[in-house]
Amino acid sequence: MQDVAPLRRALISVSDKTGLADLGRALAARGVELISTGGTARALREAGLEVRDVAEITGFPEMMDGRVKTLHPMVHGGLLALRDDDGHVAAMHEHAIPSIDLLVVNLYPFEATVAAGGDYAACVENIDIGGPAMIRAAAKNHGFVAVVTDPEDYAPLLDELEARGGATGYTFRQRLAHTAFARTAAYDAAVSGWMAGALGDAAPRRRAFAGTLAQTLRYGENPHQRAAFYRDGSDRPGVANAVQHQGKELSYNNINDTDAAFELVSEFLPGDGPACAIIKHANPCGVARGRSLAQAYARAFDCDRTSAFGGIVALNQPLDAETARAITAIFTEVVIAPGADDAALEIFAAKKNLRLLTTRGLANPGAAWLAFRQVSGGFLVQDRDNGQIGAGDLKVVTQRAPDEGELADLLFAWKVAKHVKSNAIVYVKDAATVGIGAGQMSRVDSTRIAARKAADMAEVLGLAEPPTRGAVVASDAFFPFPDGLMAAAEAGARAVIQPGGAMRDDEVIAAADAAGLAMVFTGQRHFRH
Repeated sequence: MQDVAPLRRALISVSDKTGLADLGRALAARGVELISTGGTARALREAGLEVRDVAEITGFPEMMDGRVKTLHPMVHGGLLALRDDDGHVAAMHEHAIPSIDLLVVNLYPFEATVAAGGDYAACVENIDIGGPAMIRAAAKNHGFVAVVTDPEDYAPLLDELEARGGATGYTFRQRLAHTAFARTAAYDAAVSGWMAGALGDAAPRRRAFAGTLAQTLRYGENPHQRAAFYRDGSDRPGVANAVQHQGKELSYNNINDTDAAFELVSEFLPGDGPACAIIKHANPCGVARGRSLAQAYARAFDCDRTSAFGGIVALNQPLDAETARAITAIFTEVVIAPGADDAALEIFAAKKNLRLLTTRGLANPGAAWLAFRQVSGGFLVQDRDNGQIGAGDLKVVTQRAPDEGELADLLFAWKVAKHVKSNAIVYVKDAATVGIGAGQMSRVDSTRIAARKAADMAEVLGLAEPPTRGAVVASDAFFPFPDGLMAAAEAGARAVIQPGGAMRDDEVIAAADAAGLAMVFTGQRHFRH
């Protein structure tokens, strides 16, 4: 291992040509010999640089459409040789193997090919073989060799060379090696994950996930916990790919809650009218539609004004000035929307601590991807809950069927219940939540808590009766006994949506009929833990 390793020769072979010419010029200016392959060599020559082809080093031409070019002892010997091992040095001299002090490689665009919808053959062709092999060789030999796998590291590399007179330090090479191994691991994870999907294997023997650091966070859920935020490389609209216009950095809890808010509001298509979701601690405390965004926000706010304080607001249409003024009337942590007009941006600019995030659209609520959660000694993997229910999927099980207005509210309530922690109970009236019970061990408790909160808000709003009177109610899972259903009826609910499937469904249906309730079964459960 060399604490300081002079850089005399570099092998450069990149798919992403960003910054390539500038890097090549800077290295050549320091007298570094450049070795390259195919398109990279052409690009460097077009920049006026002198380049040796790998084929000249190996004595073999590139072949098989470029599949075989760097997989050769003349390349890997130059990357792997220990400069302080007499036997390695003698082998290099005997076989005229040139030492390679710097490897610059980024890989075939496999992830981009998959994201673009490439067919099976195109994806296979974009699986890089020589690149990962060279990267791992150089990274293993970081005692002597520097390896760069990302254009973002070109500037730090040049800074290091400037600081050390054309050499690299061990700690710097060690950090580059760590990044390199993480890159090849992420690449292999992407390939293996794609192949599992192509094979339809929902539970492959080995499963890997990877991400790219988006930001280090001040702390996690609590100040004593370290945390960081990673992107998975997908282009799904949401908090990971949003543009932040103002405010301090998002915290761990901000990111988690903002994601929950945006995923919920994305259930409501812009064409169905303006919608707003307000989230607190990953649970909705108010969701509503309105004739305008401002009205949707006001109706969502009126579900639980106390909990909305310091919450997260998500909108399904671009933020306008009227809505911006309403939101800034109380303390709000984050607002996320598909866009924002200039007037809204100006209003928010006066609230320096309010974060505003915009996305290029809404997330597709029916999209499929894998969700995972760590447990002691392992992790759980499942499909994301992207279940969708329409009017045609409902089964009326009571003597009375819901009327048109009740049916619309039942479907609205079902969309919200999907995003409430279990046990979840959601009361809805006229396309607005009026009471939400979340995360209770007993479904009866959730039902009563939601009704109590609605009654509390009735006093605040000066209503003659609790807004649960004449409302509908959604339950994320079946009512195992009639008691929860009866608690909803006592609160004034007139119609119920639930999955059904309990052993005592007949008793629950009979209780609903006796109370004059309309009830529909979805056949689909939405547990959320």
